[in-house]
Amino acid sequence: MFVRTASERDLVAIRALLVETWHATYDAIYGAAKVTEITDEWHSIASLKARLTRPNSEFLVADDGKRIGGMVFAAATTDQKIVLLNQLYVHPDYQRRGIGRMLLEEIEASFPEARTLRVEVEEANAPAIAFYRAQGFLTAGNTADCGGGSGLPALIFERPLG
Repeated sequence: MFVRTASERDLVAIRALLVETWHATYDAIYGAAKVTEITDEWHSIASLKARLTRPNSEFLVADDGKRIGGMVFAAATTDQKIVLLNQLYVHPDYQRRGIGRMLLEEIEASFPEARTLRVEVEEANAPAIAFYRAQGFLTAGNTADCGGGSGLPALIFERPLG
């Protein structure tokens, strides 16, 4: 797998990756119907396409030339020293192979002025929490509205950069 910038031609494959990964991860937490509702909104082609041109952001994929195995999207907040890791997902078939770490490292390098990387994680998503803790993230609080507008609770993790 190599990491590269996402393009419009990748959006169908990215959406498929997100839908499959979300169902594998969250059906047991929220139920399949709620996961479908969320993915239809958050991971629509239109929503993904808007991220391609969002200022002060990076949208990357892990690609082996045949299949996209992971994706990451992050954007600077109003405080340019803080980057919000909005999405980091690795397809279930490719998890635990270092792809998430590769994507995370590339995102960090994309924001040289940033001093803090922040991510919101569903508190029942133990594998994600373990991943972020293993990458040096520490608990920084919680939110009742993961991603803004979801109404879903989440833990907030942060890691200093630089």
